Amino acid sequence: MTPPLRILAFLLLFFGWAASPSLGVPTATKPNIIFILADDLGWADVAFHHGNVPTPNLDRLAAEGLELTQHYVYPVCSPTRSAFLSGRCASRFGITNPQNPRAYRWDTVTMARAMKAAGYDTALCGKWHLGSKTEWGPQLFGFDHSYGSLAGGVGPWDHHYKTGEFTETWHRDGHLIKEEGHVTDLITHEAIQWLEARTDKPFFLYVPFTAVHIPIREPKEWVERVPAAITEKSRRQYGANVMHLDDSVGKILAALEKTGKASNTLVIFGSDNGAYPTARNDDPQYPADEYEPGPAGGSNEPLHGVKGEVYEGGIRTPCVARWPGHLQPGKFMGVAQITDWMPTFCALAGYTPDHDLKWDGQNIWPQLTGKEPPKARIIYTAGPGFRARALRDGDWKLIETEGRGKQAKQSFELYDLGNDPNETADLADKIPDKVRELRTKLEEAAKADNDALAQD
Repeated sequence: MTPPLRILAFLLLFFGWAASPSLGVPTATKPNIIFILADDLGWADVAFHHGNVPTPNLDRLAAEGLELTQHYVYPVCSPTRSAFLSGRCASRFGITNPQNPRAYRWDTVTMARAMKAAGYDTALCGKWHLGSKTEWGPQLFGFDHSYGSLAGGVGPWDHHYKTGEFTETWHRDGHLIKEEGHVTDLITHEAIQWLEARTDKPFFLYVPFTAVHIPIREPKEWVERVPAAITEKSRRQYGANVMHLDDSVGKILAALEKTGKASNTLVIFGSDNGAYPTARNDDPQYPADEYEPGPAGGSNEPLHGVKGEVYEGGIRTPCVARWPGHLQPGKFMGVAQITDWMPTFCALAGYTPDHDLKWDGQNIWPQLTGKEPPKARIIYTAGPGFRARALRDGDWKLIETEGRGKQAKQSFELYDLGNDPNETADLADKIPDKVRELRTKLEEAAKADNDALAQD
C-alpha cells in the first residue's frame, strides 16, 4: 500500500468511518436510542394485534421494524421501570409494587449513568415512579434532563397523582412546576423539543408516557374519532387515549426525520405491563376532575390474565424495535425481557462496566440482527408483594401462588407455552416431576431478591 493510501486508511479508521460491506454505514457510529414506554397498554390495544381503534403510527413502526413477539415485563409499573433502567430483576431491589419511595441505592449504575459514561446526552420525558420526591428524581440517577411525573399516572389536565403525600408531582429538572395542557401533548412536546436541540453527541431519550393509564379525559376531537362501534362513554375515552398516544409516537418519529437522525436512531416502543380491562376511570384515589365514570381499560386477548398477574396477559406486552439498515423488518420469535435492554444498549454504546453489575438481562442484539439464533432461557418474575411468582424455562412456565389464610398452602400451575401460549391447560397435576424441577429453578433464581435494597 502506498503512503497516501495508508494515510487515508488511517484517517478512515480514526474517525470511525469504516463502512460495513453489507450495509454501507459507519460501523463505529454510536446509535441514538429512543425508548418509548406506554402505561397499561394491553396486548390487543394496538391495531397490528387487531385492536379496536386505529393506531397507524404504531402500525408503521411495526411494519418498518422488528416486532418482539415474546417480550416480558412485570405485572405493574415500577418494577418494569426499575428493571429497564438497571438490567436487573425488579425483585433484586425489593420492588414488586408501584413505588413512591426511592427505588435504587445511590450508587446504582443505571442505564442513564452508563449512557452518560459512554458520551451520551440523556433525558427522561414522562413518568419516573422510582422515587416520587424531587430529591429522589431522575437527575440523581444519571439523566441530564427530566420532566413529567415523579410519581405514577396523573390526571391528564391537572397533572395530579393520587391524593396524599405525592399528589404534587409535575416537575422539570428537579423542581415542581405548574403547567396547562394535556399530559400526552406536554410529554410529546418536551421530548421533541429536547430531541431537536441535540447536535453531534449521541443521545438516549426515554419517553415513558402516562397514557393509557386512568384517569382519562381526552379532548373532544379525539373522542369523536373513536369508531362508532365503541359505545360506552368511558370505553370511548380509553380508545381516544390510545389514538392520542399513537399520534404522539408519530410526532416523535416525524421529528427524527426532520432532524435527519432517523437513520442512526434505534427506536423501541413497548408497554410497562398488561391492560386492566375493568380499570375505573373515576378512581376516587385521584382528585376529581370530571372523569367519565365507568371502565376504561384495555384488552390482552387472547392472552390469559391482566395487569397485576404473572399470567401472560399481565407480563407479555407489545414491543417493536426499529433501526433502519440495521434491523430487518419482521418478527423476532425468541424470548426477551425488559432487563435485556440495559446490556444491549451498553453494548451498542460501547460501555463496559468496571465491575460486575449483576445483570439478569443479556445482550440480545446478536439475536435481533439474526447473527445468532434465538436462545432458550429462564425468565423469572415476582408479582406484587411476592404473592405470586413465575418462572419460564424454554417453553415451560411455572406459576407459584402464595396461599391465603391459616390453612392455605402454596399452589402451582404449569403451562406448556409452546403448545398453549394462552395458558388454557394447567398441567401441574399431570407432570409433577416438571413442577418439582421448575420449583428448584425458581428458588435458585429468587436467591438474589432484595440484595440491592435502597438504603439511606
